[in-house]
Amino acid sequence: MLIAAIECAGGFVAHSLALLTDSAHVFLDAVALLIALAAMHLASRPATRRQTFGFGRTEILAALLNGGLLFAVTAFIVVEAVRRFIHPVAPDGQVMAAFAAFALIVNGGLSVLLARKTHENLNMHAALLHVIGDALSSLGVIVGALVIWRFGWVWIDPLLSIAIAAVIVVGVVRIILEASDVLLESVPAHVNVERVQERIRLVEGIVGVHDLHVWTLGTGNYALSAHVLLPDRSISDATHILQSVDRAMRDEFAISHVTVQFECQSCAADERIVCTQLQPK
Repeated sequence: MLIAAIECAGGFVAHSLALLTDSAHVFLDAVALLIALAAMHLASRPATRRQTFGFGRTEILAALLNGGLLFAVTAFIVVEAVRRFIHPVAPDGQVMAAFAAFALIVNGGLSVLLARKTHENLNMHAALLHVIGDALSSLGVIVGALVIWRFGWVWIDPLLSIAIAAVIVVGVVRIILEASDVLLESVPAHVNVERVQERIRLVEGIVGVHDLHVWTLGTGNYALSAHVLLPDRSISDATHILQSVDRAMRDEFAISHVTVQFECQSCAADERIVCTQLQPK
């Protein structure tokens, strides 16, 4: 927040849209980080009778909210940049460079700290992208400010603003796509469903697998459900088979929540992985 306030003041003093844009970017990144921290706190809460899977997806909702805020800022930046192309304003290059250099030093330090805490955490990864984007945009403002100071090319200022907007979009699109995959219950990127199916088939006593689903509950928390076909066996044998499946899924695919429904007759004479979807007649 302090960086944003200082850059904002510098933007007004220097009459620089690029510096004002960078300050808005930094401010919203700070807001995004607060949202991410709040979501992480909620995600750590235990499951309840109503939220039986827990609160892991609050992190996903927070990532989408962060993306929406940044896209809104991007639209404003582009509109204002176009206006300045039409009606140029001459910024003070020396003031721009000084304030942007301060922001670059601080954001560079934050990037190093956050890089150590992003492993398998969507929101911390989003926060890191925000801070890296801030550092890159500050570096761009410094270069632009020196060019304006040396050559007087005032169109560099709105051009830099659009470049910063592009950095924002590139960073956000990936996060939104990942969050959308979770909400759509897509298969996690590190999981190959066919390999999972074949691995379950390899467990002794299993003769078939169908209605197999793998999805993400929350950051780093994956679930699986499947119908498993067995010959007519005792309950104790089925329990041993379930333990083998559960252990294989945890050790080889990092799937921690495994639900298996045992059957002694196949539901259909086909080999589809997913057979619960309505098929056209």
